[in-house]
Amino acid sequence: MPIRCLIVDDEPLAVELVASYCARVPQLTVAATCASAVEASWVLRNQHVDLLFLDIKMPQLLGTDFLRSLLDPPKVILVTAYREYAFDGFELDIIDYLLKPLSFARFMKAIHKLQRLLPPVDEPDAAMRPFLYFRVDRESVKVFLDSLLYVESRREYALLHLAGGKRLLVREGISSLEEKLNHHRFVRIHRSFLVTADKVTAVAATQLRVGDQVLPVGRLYKDNLKRIVGFSGRS
Repeated sequence: MPIRCLIVDDEPLAVELVASYCARVPQLTVAATCASAVEASWVLRNQHVDLLFLDIKMPQLLGTDFLRSLLDPPKVILVTAYREYAFDGFELDIIDYLLKPLSFARFMKAIHKLQRLLPPVDEPDAAMRPFLYFRVDRESVKVFLDSLLYVESRREYALLHLAGGKRLLVREGISSLEEKLNHHRFVRIHRSFLVTADKVTAVAATQLRVGDQVLPVGRLYKDNLKRIVGFSGRS
């Protein structure tokens, strides 16, 4: 099951950074972002949240005071530029206390702490899930192929659209990815799109649907629709 995250910080760049780090971890899904504790309070009343990334010095209400006001808070990781609140944070039973500027390595250390505290998930076939590594910035990021919905060309790059609304911009062209993914039930439908056959929910002459997303079918790739329909029912 995905871990639904809420990011609360009045600095847009800090929110963007934490969200980008979450996008690299398959188990994390950003449910919402907020610029204040007041906004976050509304989100927590109306959505299920498993993990809260919380800044401390924000307008109207400190993050630590906000945390004290919650009767049943989710797991919390504090992200701040101030060291002096560390004791308060751990007194509030947080998972970790991260100092800005935040590196991805330090972020992942906190996530590993969180994962050790979560109950084990019964996934007997998890070890058998196929995956590939994709080059993202200066790292190779592991992606489980059953979470990949479709691939969109971005010139010499490609944008991977993943389950839960996540996206990864990888340093590889779509033609190279087509060759790499061809044996995993991925089909080229357009010069700019490569889809997972298993995720296609409807097919027409000039377009198809993957979830709620409608994608065009290029004239040169119409014959590939037969491959998609032909996959139906196969194991």
